Amino acid sequence: MEHKNDKVDYIFESSWEVCNKVGGIYTVLSTKARTLQELYPDKIIFIGPDIWRNIKAPDFMEDTELFAGWKKQAGQKDNLSIKTGRWDIPGTPPVVLVDFNPFFDKKEELYYSMWDRFGVDSLRAYGDYDASCLFAYAAGKVIESFYRFYRLEDKKVIALFNEWMLGMGALYVKQALPSIATVFSTHATSIGRSIAGNNKPLYSHLESYDGDVMAKELNMQAKHSLEKQAAAHVDCFVTVSDITALECKQLLEKAPDRVTPNGFEPDFVPGGDRYTTKRKEARHTLIQMAEKLLGTSIPPDTLLISTSGRYEYRNKGIDVFIEAIDKLRHSGELQRGVIAFILTPAWIRDTRADLKAAIENDIHITSPMQKPFCTHWLNQMENDKVLNYISQKGFTNEEAEKVKIIFVPCYLDGKDGILNKSYYDLLIGMDLTVYPSYYEPWGYTPLESAAFGIPTITTNLAGFGLWARKEGAGDDITQGVQVINRTDDNYFEVADAIKQAIITLCKENKTGLKAIRNRCFNLASHAQWSKFISFYQQAFDIALKNAAKRNC
Repeated sequence: MEHKNDKVDYIFESSWEVCNKVGGIYTVLSTKARTLQELYPDKIIFIGPDIWRNIKAPDFMEDTELFAGWKKQAGQKDNLSIKTGRWDIPGTPPVVLVDFNPFFDKKEELYYSMWDRFGVDSLRAYGDYDASCLFAYAAGKVIESFYRFYRLEDKKVIALFNEWMLGMGALYVKQALPSIATVFSTHATSIGRSIAGNNKPLYSHLESYDGDVMAKELNMQAKHSLEKQAAAHVDCFVTVSDITALECKQLLEKAPDRVTPNGFEPDFVPGGDRYTTKRKEARHTLIQMAEKLLGTSIPPDTLLISTSGRYEYRNKGIDVFIEAIDKLRHSGELQRGVIAFILTPAWIRDTRADLKAAIENDIHITSPMQKPFCTHWLNQMENDKVLNYISQKGFTNEEAEKVKIIFVPCYLDGKDGILNKSYYDLLIGMDLTVYPSYYEPWGYTPLESAAFGIPTITTNLAGFGLWARKEGAGDDITQGVQVINRTDDNYFEVADAIKQAIITLCKENKTGLKAIRNRCFNLASHAQWSKFISFYQQAFDIALKNAAKRNC
């Protein structure tokens, strides 16, 4: 790890996902924190939204004495409602949670100033735009208040803002505190994700797309405008992968100044005997649940496969995953059983009481439960894409079927009522994971899988997949990571390749599987934050140099 902590005095990093797990950015920040703390001890300060009111924020350890003098002034003089403490993750960095609701009456004034100064068009905003922008503004005010209280004018200060949601924070700081070096990171462009999510061909047509035109067509003008202007005006603009860099250059008309790939921390992976114990526990939990739901015994050598991530049916390749599992079901080449899990949060109505009671009381079930494809009841189950495609493909989950499929539509936080284990505590029990993404700027899920020693399938449309190929992996599943070529229109070829990889893995003996597991560990070791943090340090250098030029 290259140490450059003498070049930076303070780093403020803000995101909607600080102490607020919504998606992959939480993983980026929470795993990066320890390395940043080692480099800049207690000089890296995370800023998140205080959306919890009187409820304790997850992973937040309040410390009323932390920055006590500033906190008092921030409340009395700057009218900021904040909580200070530490993030309960490896590194335990300082955190400031700010309530942005008091700023709603300043919304029109804020939007006008952003239009007047930077050309941000908020006129057609809707949905989460207002809350995101007002939090971003509040984060900017927190930085300003802290900066002035501690008199940091002669210090080298970085303000890093994540995603379009924090764009106005970056622009506010650029305007109000020009001596601060601003960095803006897009983990996925809002318009690129929208193009892909609306079933438009993103990759074959990328060079012909105009971001502004597409934003108008897809009713994305406000978010796109904000993201584009933030990218254009900050001191350093970064993104997470080479594939997203191309997207930024075309759709935002601004190539990133640096690519900052997402790393992972080995702290999250248990070692030695604990790894073996946790893996056994995970398999027991998954198989026990399947036995109750399906009303049949599951052999201990059953291959457990999963996909996971946000419920983006096409973008995350959930549709291709189901297609591949169906092809596997009809292959006639399996010598052992397979259970495929879809671990994707959906709109849950309730925990299944019948399944919960069967697990808790160890009730012997001899036939499949009603709807034996789902662990929780959903709102509008009849309209759910996953359940409808499973039904359309003719899955039965009956005992005679070698291949079974189960949808686990909840956040795996250890409190779902059925499995009651966190995502990582279940991931470790898998034999294979599959992430056949169509739109995946980086791809934490396959990296996490490799870090846990679980062989994984990804695609060349994922940033991680491209990185794995650069590292010499990706040809087939025996290398630990298989990277499947995916285009705008080779859906069925991708499903066939996944099917074949599963069959190949099923034929491996214990020695072969151990070798594959070790290749996973080895590849993941090259993607640790201790290796990747240097890309952020390069971005900080660029930002500081540009800020210094501006303030000469």
